[in-house]
Amino acid sequence: MKEFFSLLSKIQRNQFSPLYLLSGTESFFIDATLKVLMEKLSNDKSNDFDLSVFYGKEAKAIQILECAKRYPMLSKYNTVVLKDAQLINTNELDVITSYAQKPNLQTILIICYKNKIFDKRKKLFKAIEKNGDLLLAKPIYENKLNSWIQRQAEILDIEISPLATELLATYVGSNLGNLDQELKKLKIIVTVGDVVTEEHIEKHIGISKEYNSFELQKAIGIGNFSKAFQIIQFLNRNTKDHPLVLVLSNLYNYFKKLLLLKGVTSDPKILGINPFFISEYSAAAKRLNMRQISLAMDHIMEADLKSKGINTNNITYKQTMEELLIKLFTL
Repeated sequence: MKEFFSLLSKIQRNQFSPLYLLSGTESFFIDATLKVLMEKLSNDKSNDFDLSVFYGKEAKAIQILECAKRYPMLSKYNTVVLKDAQLINTNELDVITSYAQKPNLQTILIICYKNKIFDKRKKLFKAIEKNGDLLLAKPIYENKLNSWIQRQAEILDIEISPLATELLATYVGSNLGNLDQELKKLKIIVTVGDVVTEEHIEKHIGISKEYNSFELQKAIGIGNFSKAFQIIQFLNRNTKDHPLVLVLSNLYNYFKKLLLLKGVTSDPKILGINPFFISEYSAAAKRLNMRQISLAMDHIMEADLKSKGINTNNITYKQTMEELLIKLFTL
């Protein structure tokens, strides 16, 4: 993520490179970088003359290079974009290597290579590394997700509460494109100057502020069986919005954070916990010992296996969660 913001900063300052290779498994970073480049480099008056866009399956290296070697007519730069480069024949990409070793400085060639990291052993990679800019777009770690949401909200000029952030991270997940869309939707809906709260999330995104995975882990952490039981009944009636695999994954990560808090560090940044919630985690960590936390993680893993039909007959969502809840309250 640091590499992404560093590259965006250079582009915003009009510090362009003749070559860009944007590759990786997190498409959001690739799309966002391309969007900023296009906003800087293209305009309606010159696009017909100084912008060429190619698409992987249909693209031929000879056509790309023919455009890349041209000089701009109306703009400062001639811009050439290759989208879905992961679909192009490998031999075609290899042909571009000789150009990348000595690029036209009045052309900006942008290669978007999605769903995997471009092979670093390739001569093309090394040529662009030497003469251009690289972006290796990897999914962000779970403990960085809340801070990404907060930062993206700032970029969109939205103020969002810690609980609303937690709900988005928990239920929308780590798909940054989906998170970005939800934040943009909230920007349209919420009055300028208002803070996005859990009420906004419940009303406009459809996540209950009282009955969700976050509130379930909180109830388990403080030992409130009655509340936890009510929540799993609600989750069971709304399995489409609360898939079992997501609920179990969130619970497992919750106890993993408790284990780290108990035995390794209390630094919220390392733990991936918003400082606003650190007191809740600390209270739960104080209530449970290391053995109980480890045992809880084992029970959750066992429930996950059972839900997938491993070592058991068919078991329902309700049975899985109720059985797990009893085990978590009798550690």
